[in-house]
Amino acid sequence: MLSVVRVHLPSEIPIVGCEITPYVLLRRPDGAVSTDDVPETTPADGQFMRYRWYRIQSDRKVPICSVHPMEQATIQCLGCLKSKIPVAKSYHCSAKCFSDAWQHHKVLHERASSTLNENGAEEEELFGKFGSGGSGVLSTAGSGSLSNFGQSRGVNNGPVPLYPSVTDKNSGETWFEVGRSRTYTPTADDIGHALKFECVAVDSEKRSPIGPPTSIMTSRVIPAPTPTPRRLIQVNGDVLGHLDLDSQTSSLGTFTVLSYNILADAYATSDAYSYCPTWALTWTYRRQNLLREIIGYHADIICLQEVQVNHFEDFFSPELDKHGYQALYKKRTTEVYSGNPMAIDGCATFFRRDKFSHVKKYEVEFNKAAQSLTDAIIPAAQKRVALSRLIKDNIALIAVLEAKFGNHGAENPGKRQLLCVANTHINVHQDLKDVKLWEVHTLLKGLEKIAVSADIPMLVCGDFNSTPGSSPHTLLAMGKVDQHHPDLAIDPLGILRPPSKLNHQLPLVSAYSAFARMVGVGYDLEHQRRRTDPATNEPLFTNCIRDFTGTVDYIFYTADSLTVDSLLELLDEESLRKDTALPSPEWSSDHIALLAEFRCKSRIRRSCRKGYSHHPWWRNTVPSGNLRQGGDAGSRRSKAALGSSLRKGKRLVTFDFTLLHLSSVILSCPCVPLLSIEENT
Repeated sequence: MLSVVRVHLPSEIPIVGCEITPYVLLRRPDGAVSTDDVPETTPADGQFMRYRWYRIQSDRKVPICSVHPMEQATIQCLGCLKSKIPVAKSYHCSAKCFSDAWQHHKVLHERASSTLNENGAEEEELFGKFGSGGSGVLSTAGSGSLSNFGQSRGVNNGPVPLYPSVTDKNSGETWFEVGRSRTYTPTADDIGHALKFECVAVDSEKRSPIGPPTSIMTSRVIPAPTPTPRRLIQVNGDVLGHLDLDSQTSSLGTFTVLSYNILADAYATSDAYSYCPTWALTWTYRRQNLLREIIGYHADIICLQEVQVNHFEDFFSPELDKHGYQALYKKRTTEVYSGNPMAIDGCATFFRRDKFSHVKKYEVEFNKAAQSLTDAIIPAAQKRVALSRLIKDNIALIAVLEAKFGNHGAENPGKRQLLCVANTHINVHQDLKDVKLWEVHTLLKGLEKIAVSADIPMLVCGDFNSTPGSSPHTLLAMGKVDQHHPDLAIDPLGILRPPSKLNHQLPLVSAYSAFARMVGVGYDLEHQRRRTDPATNEPLFTNCIRDFTGTVDYIFYTADSLTVDSLLELLDEESLRKDTALPSPEWSSDHIALLAEFRCKSRIRRSCRKGYSHHPWWRNTVPSGNLRQGGDAGSRRSKAALGSSLRKGKRLVTFDFTLLHLSSVILSCPCVPLLSIEENT
């Protein structure tokens, strides 16, 4: 006989827009125990499973705090009602709650007013639909609409009746049937109400239950917390533009680039982030919150790190496809990794089809470069030890795109506007400073070859696990590493020698250093300056966890071909520390997103052979003589033992950059004899 052995929920707290999939363990008629469903379409020995979801409502209306959704509200902000802000955001559980939140809460009023004046009734655009609907009280008819991630797109709760199923007159509770499938996605109507999941085996012929149903209750449904939207801050001209006297700047079109380490689900554990509520760490919640945030930025190019293979294929790629993005992906290699192959993470690059077309894709595997390096300089007896230090499964994804926004420059009006975007995650333990610097240098020498051969603007985005002043950041920002830099003292394999060879000729500048160069005064400008480090011109932090706060994420660009128009505002640490650190119910990663708006500009053809050291504006991200020797942020992945066998990929190929018809690449550079970049069209 088909029966239910056990039922439990992945999280006791349901959130609007986040699908609930109960764990149901069944004993099949043959005695086998399995979690596989037995639907009506494929019964087992004439029996199948029937599922029901109920919303349990009370006559008593209970408002919910917008800051602490598990608490009942006692205060309502009338200013929110006057500003036509979603009513759920107006509730607070105490006077202290309202007072503590006021500095951030009043921004809602200001932005709602300005948005209404500029765009009409644009609440939905300002606050986002996800989790913002509903009254935030216990009522039988919730108001507001759901997002693209809720009822209108992904929710399929099955047919529901028009009338309540059961009413208990003594308790005043009414049970509404809201779903007839195994999974259920709470809607705005469910806010403040508990849900009941019920399952029972049914006889196919008699259509009657076999034994009593098994049921389980949830806590009250809460609205998804939504942080105050971050704004683009205009940069009043890029000082690089008017110090580059050898070129003539002209308006060739603008585009935006987002870089974001989204925190892979495999790393988002309660052990690592015990301060974050368990429901806010679940992937069903985090994926919707991340998607809402990413879509809200409207970026033309999106560079994500720590994207698991299964999450890319099953979620991000199809969801962003609905919003007009084309996807490219490269997973990490697996010499060290020994877990679920679908749970390994990697880098994903998305771009708007209406703004760009795909020209070429290149996949950098640092493991292959490590194998070539050890073959060239490490004695045979020491190779295994060397490889165990060098091989970390890190990769980089390089995409060459062609812009569809017209190139209207006076020079070469018919010329194609190409763009090279590198996306990487240098996930190396903080103690392996030599490996981290070697990987960054390896990537830069590869990009340098593309620059001299293809002569196109470049962006280098990602999580480098390196703070400002560390040797990898110094190499990126200054074009070289001083031989006396303390990081160079750690080089047991001799891969960084001689230090004079640790350089590159790309005119890279950190996009967020533009905040330090802004001219003028104003509330927004002053606040952004306070959130940057005057010693390094970088943000005070991009990674904020309980035991570490610092900058490890960057967007670098070639300053001879691009200029910064706007930057996504930085967050202040105080606002994040109210939840201890990241991730939190509002922000679903331990990193913050970076976004920059760029403008293409005309310039003379780049020549890496001549170098850029004579340009005083190039190496200005870290002021000379004022370096802060920062440490490195710790990697989440602990050092693992080298696998019993190493994949040998020694296919030697050559450059052919004619008209961007690129083949696979092997690069020669001082520290890396052979770097393999695989091409994928």
